[in-house]
Amino acid sequence: MSGLMLLDTPSLYFRAFYGVPESVTAPDGTPMNAVRGLIDMIARLVQDRAPDRLVCCMDADWRPAFRVAALPSYKAHRVADDGGDQTPDALEAQLPVIDAVLDAVGLARAGVPGYEADDVIGTLAVRGAAAGPVDIVTGDRDLFQLVDDSGPVVVLYTARGIRNLQVMGEKEVAAKYGIPGRGYGDYATLRGDPSDGLPGVPGVGDKTAAALVTRFGSVEGILAALDAGTDAGFPAGARRRMAAARDYLAAAETVVRVVTDIDAPELAALDDRLPAEPRDAEALVELADRWNLGSPVNRLLNALAR
Repeated sequence: MSGLMLLDTPSLYFRAFYGVPESVTAPDGTPMNAVRGLIDMIARLVQDRAPDRLVCCMDADWRPAFRVAALPSYKAHRVADDGGDQTPDALEAQLPVIDAVLDAVGLARAGVPGYEADDVIGTLAVRGAAAGPVDIVTGDRDLFQLVDDSGPVVVLYTARGIRNLQVMGEKEVAAKYGIPGRGYGDYATLRGDPSDGLPGVPGVGDKTAAALVTRFGSVEGILAALDAGTDAGFPAGARRRMAAARDYLAAAETVVRVVTDIDAPELAALDDRLPAEPRDAEALVELADRWNLGSPVNRLLNALAR
């Protein structure tokens, strides 16, 4: 492949944190499992997929105000006592090291205040598709809404691991969920997603959600059918349930839909070219020595050099 690769970096470092033993530490005992795991994932992706551009997309805001205003339950169960998120302390300590290593290597890192990594990915995917193929690497199904076979924009889904990526385009999403290939956001709105505090429409499960999205195309289409007063195309009982959930549907649309048009200088000035050599070799050596990262950093540099 040549093209743009967008990493859902929080998804990847959480996966690394829980997949690599905490016994992997720096000389001072600080856990380095998330850092080492993430670096090795990026090296594997660069080696196997050979992108010529890559962006590590970050959460500048894990629970944006505009989504909470629309639906207060959004990620409410993840809020810690201090108002922040419930990131484990052992992972929190590694996040500055991740940032420092990525910067020293010279990999583009992008986050925009007020937005999640998903929104940065959505914006860069739409822009990038005009220039060539886009790969989105994530374990988050919400990003299936961005797939576009005409781009192509595909999701490399990490549920089975980096060595066994599932390539999800429109055809694959349609085959798995029985919906139009770009309809995953509407499908998730209807059936709900407890991991994000998204309740869904009471009484609507996977099959009914798929039938409604297939028939009406989107939540907007469902609301238009309600306004038109038609019963055609609604499974038994579904029209009544949709009408009762009208307020939720309008709010959830704002929450679920990935933003694809962030206007921010951080993104306009982004240099996403893969570096042939480290941006700051001296700093990288110091980081590798201090945090016991020599082997994964060398694997990443070798992958970039190839």
